[in-house]
Formats: sequence, C-alpha cells, structure tokens
Amino acid sequence: MKIQTASQYMDSLKKLSPVIYYKGVRVDDVTTHPATAPHVRAAAMTYALANMDEYEDLATATSNLTGNKISRFTHIHQNVEDLIKKVKLLRVLGQKTATCFQRCVGFDGINAVYSVAYEIDKKHGTGYFERFKNWLTRIQDENLMVVGAMTDPKGDRSKKPSEQTDPDQYLRISERRSDGVVIRGAKLHMTGAVNSHEILVMPTTAMDEGSRDYSVACALPVDAPGVTMIYGRQANDSRRDLKESIDVGNPSFGSVGGEATIVFDDVFVPWENVFMDGEYDFTGDLVYRFAAHHRANYGACKTGLMDVLTGAVSYLSQIQGSAKGSHVRDKITEMIHLSETLYSSSIACSAEGRPTDSGAFMVDTMLANVCKHNVTRFHFEVARLAVDLAGGFIATLPSEHDLHSEEVGHLVEKYFTGVSGVPVEDRIKIGRLIEAMTGGTAMVESMHGAGSPQAQRVMILREGKLEEKINLARALIGLSSKDDQN
Repeated sequence: MKIQTASQYMDSLKKLSPVIYYKGVRVDDVTTHPATAPHVRAAAMTYALANMDEYEDLATATSNLTGNKISRFTHIHQNVEDLIKKVKLLRVLGQKTATCFQRCVGFDGINAVYSVAYEIDKKHGTGYFERFKNWLTRIQDENLMVVGAMTDPKGDRSKKPSEQTDPDQYLRISERRSDGVVIRGAKLHMTGAVNSHEILVMPTTAMDEGSRDYSVACALPVDAPGVTMIYGRQANDSRRDLKESIDVGNPSFGSVGGEATIVFDDVFVPWENVFMDGEYDFTGDLVYRFAAHHRANYGACKTGLMDVLTGAVSYLSQIQGSAKGSHVRDKITEMIHLSETLYSSSIACSAEGRPTDSGAFMVDTMLANVCKHNVTRFHFEVARLAVDLAGGFIATLPSEHDLHSEEVGHLVEKYFTGVSGVPVEDRIKIGRLIEAMTGGTAMVESMHGAGSPQAQRVMILREGKLEEKINLARALIGLSSKDDQN
C-alpha cells in the first residue's frame, strides 16, 4: 500500500488540487482549513488503526484480486467473516472518533459495483467487470480513499429523470466519445468528498428505458477538470471555524462527515473507468445492494458513537454528583440496552450474508433494512436520554470566551462548579461534547443517511414474505394455502 499511515494520507491530500468552496471562498488545503481539518483527522484514523497490532486484523484484509495485504475499506467481502469484521471495525472507529470517518460510502459502493458489473457482463457481454477490477486493484495498491456519489438533486420528484425540466437534476451522460463519456449533473450530501482521492459515481434509483443516459456508473479523480465541490454547513460550525477548543464539542474529529455537493460540469471519464453505460435494467440492483451494505453499517458505527455518548453522560453524572440516583442508573442501563440491540442487528444481517454470482458477499437485505430503521429510533432515544440526564445547562452554557474572561471568568468558575476537586472546564467540555452529539446535523444524518426511514419501511414490507405468513396462519386453522387455490 502506498499510503500506509495517517500522516501519509494527509500528505497525499496536499498533492491534489480539487475545486472546493466553503461559504463562497475557495479552500486551498483541506488538511489545515478549520472547516475540513477535523474530518481529515477522522478519516486518517482508518489508516492509523491498520498500523495498530490490536486492530490490524479488523482494519486490513487479503485482496481477492492480488493476494496482497490491503485496507479493509478497499476490500471485496469474500465471506461472512469479512462482513462481521467490518462491523466490528466500524464500531471501534465510532468509539475512537465519536463521528463519521467517511470511508464507508466508497467501501459499500465498491462492493455493489463489483457484483453488479459482473452480472451486467454476464447478460450483455460487456467488459465492465475487468475494467472495474483494474481500477480497484489500483485503489487497493495505493490505499486510496473513495467517495461514493449516489444521491441526485432529483428536482421535481413526481417526475422521472428523463422527464425533468432541467435534465441535470439527475447525473447523466451528456456525450459519448470514442475515448470515453462526458457527464453532467450533481451529487448531494457526499460524505468525505473533499478529503477523498477518487469519486465512484452510481445511479440513485432504478431507471427505465427512457433513462438510459442516467444509468451510469464510473470513477474519476476528485480534481478532474469540471468537478466543483460546495462544502455544506453544519450546526454550530462557526465555533469550529473560529477554532474554539471547548465550545465546538469534538475539536479533534468534528461532527458527522463533512458532506459536500459535487457538481459535474461536462466532466470527461475515459472508457476504462466506465462500469455502466445505459444498462438501466441493473440500476435497481446496484442501488439496492449499495443501500443494504450501507444500512448494515449504521448498526456498527452509530453504536460506537452511542458508546461514547453513554460514557460522556455517565461521567457528567459523576462530576455533577447525580450518578448514584436510581433513575440515572436506569436510564444509562437503557442506553446500553439500546446500543447493544442495535449492534446485534448489524451483526445479524452480516451473519446471514450470502454470496452473489461474482463471489462477493452480500448482507441479508431484510435485516439490513431493519438495522437502519432501528438506528432512526434507537439513536434518537439514546440522545434523548443523554439530554435528559445532562440537564439544560448544555444548551445555556456561557461561552469559553466568558470562561477565560478576566471580567466574568471567575463567575463562570463559581457557578458552574460540580463535585469538589473536578475542574469546571472538564464539566463544560463534556457538556459541549454531549451537545454536539445530540443536536442538529448529527441527528439529521442518523435519520436520513443511507436512506430515510420510509425507504427502509418500503423494503421491509417488500421482503416481509407476507403471503407466506398468511399461509402459515391459514394452515393452523385447516385452510389450504392461497398458492394451492391458484
């Protein structure tokens, strides 16, 4: 692997020249800009863990393409053990960073495109699978970070991609040339985009014959000509931008994943990096496989965050003198129960995994949707309990500027003290961490990342085998199955 350490990863980003804007101003260096640097450090943790003896087995794998030792984030799942190791790795990373470490979207996209490209070739006689393996071999050998780019703006959601007034509301092929394709459009909410090396473009929904030009999967560098990124705002980001060390909550790793809008303004992609070109009949499979992998992840990474949040509110209860209260212990017990229940969902859908025709393993798609749907409930309940236990002071704390003020600092010290011997600054810091982890951007991402709750409910009903369940009930009361009647 060319990039082997966290520092090498950061150095590699300095060699790129992506076009990134934040608050209307061009970002020159994502490793030092206050808006992006925390997210760079969070992603760097994925590289750091691979060099720790304790986590090497989780963070690395053996490539099925080359036999070389590679980052697990560039690996094609070969068995159930791979799926479970991924889950364990993501929980550890959530515990280490208390935020999004950003490589999962690309990781899941890689696995989805791998299996679908194989099946497109099998049906249509195309050469996508070999192209993709060649691209992926380079990604693995160089240990590059890939941002998966799937979500389109969608424009008027009552209309299909080909029916939009503005055809760019879904990313499309605007031109086919002898040496490649030209793509136009945008992808929204792309986690880790500004500090990745390559972009893996995928369709956002199942397409029909009239949407062939929108049925595209391809890869390109983040600094390819015509690519512009607009970095999204987050709750309380002005604290981060001003480099406040206490009030920001999680100064080392930031909040969520530093999402960006990626605009493709007639961007050229050579044929060797095109993995789907008009095969609309496979867009649904690609989207669904990606979504299942990504939804399975949430029961792992969010559990890691919930571990941190449980620890934070437990510590705050101790230094506030309320830890021995029976209601406190009961609520913390419930937080732990919800976390482990969610984690078990992620383990379950991995343990029930199965191989695709390509040999790459898929999680159980029903259980993956259940897992993510649990996230949209359990994470919010854990956050509610944390806020309940923390108290209202996390929303009304004076700023760190007041704490350090010669005029009023002594008053903040006096009136925000807790248990004797514990520095007031410690209480404020842990309060700010809880605030950052339970508000605004952090909880929106838990709700809508990997698909909104309704998307999971649609798939749960679709895969719920309702007719089989009806026949089970009919059999118990002596009625023939509905299939037999037909």
